Amino acid sequence: MVIFATPTLSMMFYRILAKINKAVLPSFTKKGLDPAKASKLQLAIIGWRYYVTTRALD
Repeated sequence: MVIFATPTLSMMFYRILAKINKAVLPSFTKKGLDPAKASKLQLAIIGWRYYVTTRALD
């Protein structure tokens, strides 16, 4: 018997937000950006995407 956990409201919010981020924000890994040479704005976008992705997967 397999029991699936139902996603909470916050998880659903972060999943939707992750899809919006994927559509709107640039993907720096596809562009081959070196994190050591990234600007402050690029680092902030990377951090934001990481934060939202980890919350969507929990």
